[in-house]
Amino acid sequence: MVVWLTGLSGAGKSTIGKELYLQLKEKNPATVFVDGDEIRKVFKHELMPVDYTIKGRKKNAERICEICAWLDRQQIDVVCCMLSIFSESHEWNRMTYSKYFEVYIDAPFEELVKRNPKNLYRLAMNGKVNNVVGIDIKYEAPESPDMIVYNDRPFRKPEDIAQEIISQIKIKKYI
Repeated sequence: MVVWLTGLSGAGKSTIGKELYLQLKEKNPATVFVDGDEIRKVFKHELMPVDYTIKGRKKNAERICEICAWLDRQQIDVVCCMLSIFSESHEWNRMTYSKYFEVYIDAPFEELVKRNPKNLYRLAMNGKVNNVVGIDIKYEAPESPDMIVYNDRPFRKPEDIAQEIISQIKIKKYI
């Protein structure tokens, strides 16, 4: 099973995903956490501005999709957190993985600008950086996610959101 959390930077994918991973790992020790930023670092694909262009992002997305497929074929459950800006990635995931559960983490853009820990949005809006998803690269929200989590104020505990996701996964009889 692959649980795919997608949303813009600052939406809470990694925070929620880490908690989801911990809870799922209690049920199945063969569970791993895959984070888009961490995979970029593993492959040193975060060092050059070209790594964040559409072409660089597509390469990273394809790499992560394949890593998740490789783990899935070994019957290892995956919690994957990434921007996932390409609709073809979502389609490929649905056709490829044994069980696929897609969660769109949604938050108002104004809130993302306020909470964005990397300050990317402000830098991009001031013309200091390019290739920022949501500013000069369009974000394609998933067309038909299995679940939408509205991660706005007031904040809910990641533990509670993870439990909600698990409840929905159970309804699909994936666990």
